This record gives sequence, C-alpha cells and structure tokens, in this order.
Amino acid sequence: MSEHNHTTTVAYGTNKRALIFALSITFTMMLVEFIGGILSNSLALISDAGHMLTDTGSLALALFALWFSRRPATAEKTYGFYRTEILSALLNGALLIVIAVYIFYEAFQRFIHPAEVKGMFMLAVAGVGLIANVLGAVVLSKGNRENLNTDAALWHMISDALSSVGVILGSLVIIFTGFFLADPIIGVLIGIVILRGAWKVIKESVDILLEATPKDINLEEIVQTLKNNIQGINDIHDLHIWTITSGLRALSAHVLIEDTLVSNCENISDRIKNILKEKFKINHATLEFECETCSGD
Repeated sequence: MSEHNHTTTVAYGTNKRALIFALSITFTMMLVEFIGGILSNSLALISDAGHMLTDTGSLALALFALWFSRRPATAEKTYGFYRTEILSALLNGALLIVIAVYIFYEAFQRFIHPAEVKGMFMLAVAGVGLIANVLGAVVLSKGNRENLNTDAALWHMISDALSSVGVILGSLVIIFTGFFLADPIIGVLIGIVILRGAWKVIKESVDILLEATPKDINLEEIVQTLKNNIQGINDIHDLHIWTITSGLRALSAHVLIEDTLVSNCENISDRIKNILKEKFKINHATLEFECETCSGD
C-alpha cells in the first residue's frame, strides 16, 4: 500500500516541525489564557482558551495523522490506520460542543449577574496570544500547503488570532467604558465560532465513516469525462466513491469496454487512473473490466 504515502521525506520533515512548533505555541497560550481568564475573571479569555483547547487537539491530531499515515498496512488493516484520524476528529467535535455549551451557560449567568473584569490584565494576555498565533501562522504557512492537515492547522491558527483580536476589542471596551457585559458578549461570539466548527467536524467525520460520496464529486461528471476522453469505454456502472481519510479518496467501478485485446486493458486502466487523480483527486481506484466479446490473442 506504499502508493498511498503521498508525503515525501523532505515535506514530511518540514510539516512535522511546523506542526510541533504550532502545537507548542497553541498549548502554551491555552494554559496562559485559561489562567489569565481566571485571574482577570474574564469569560472571554476562558472562552478563547477553550477555542485553543480544540485547536490544540486538532494540531495534535494532524501531527498524529502525519506520523500514522507513514505506517504500512497490515493483513488485518489493509487500508492501514487512516480511519483513526476520523474517529479522533469525531471525538474532538463532541468535545467542542461540550465546551460551547459550557461557555453559553457561563455567559448566561454573567448576563444575569454581571461580574467585574480586570480589563488591563485581559488586554495583556490577549495581546500575547495574538502575537503567538500570528507567529505560529507564519511558521505553518512555510510548510507544505498541499498537505490537508498542515493547511487546516494554518487556518486554526488564523482563527485563534481572530479570536484574540475579539478579546482585545472587548478588553478595550471594558477599560474605556466600564461596560463589563462586553466580556460575556465576546465569550458568546467565540462560543458560536466553536459550535460552528464542531458541527463541521462532526458532519464531515460522519460522512466519511458512512462512506458518503465527497461533496465536490459528481458521479455523472466522472462517467462522462472518462467516456469522452478515453476511446473504447462503452459504459461505467457500479460506481462507488468514498473517502478513506482526509485527502485520500478511493473509487471502485465496473468498466464496460469495446471488444479489444486483453493487453489493452492495462493502458485503459492507466489512463482512467491518471484522469481520476489529476482532475478529481481520487488517489486509489479499483477497476473491473467487462466486455461482451473480448479477444485474448
């Protein structure tokens, strides 16, 4: 199953270092913002720490998936351990919902009983968080952007940076106006961002586990593309396309071809797989050829 390893040694090393650096920054800032949120009595900081907790899990998952993807398949696990990433993502999505619900509950309590927040302390911690997230995003942007895990990790860092900007704005409102409700308002907004991310993660994970056709794939378009570009294909049926893990798609199909030499099947197979890979990003294809009267000369 070595053909499924799409990460070169150089790219693997670059992505691994970038992910470890980003994970270290996110985990450290998560602790700093959580402790800072308690000391400043800021729900916005605690909410942002919760956001960073989810991103810490996502980065750790990306690093784990990057390492696990290089493990060879076994006789018992013929597709390797790719689905471990999806199961972990599903668990991560469930944790996101729990965190969002907790943030909404705390915000509700603060709307009823407004609490005093130390705006300057909140501003200092959020400012450090913004600098750290921007630095992490810069490092990740230098990695292999074709790797979906690294690219997703980059957007997580950007999301964290935007959350830090929100907390900074909230702290400035508190410092200059004394409007302490700005804190739970920012907390709710971050909670909504977390909930939106949770829904996306869970939905994509369930779709993959149910082996649903990828959203950007049109089965009829694939059939017509292959028939129009490869001479000798009469029909394609029993077509199934699914995602093994993020960035790794598989296809199986029966291909009805014209009467031809058996040796020509290999050429047709190669052309089909090239089109599937280049146009539809389908990395693994299993094809069964059929013809009504094939010659074996």
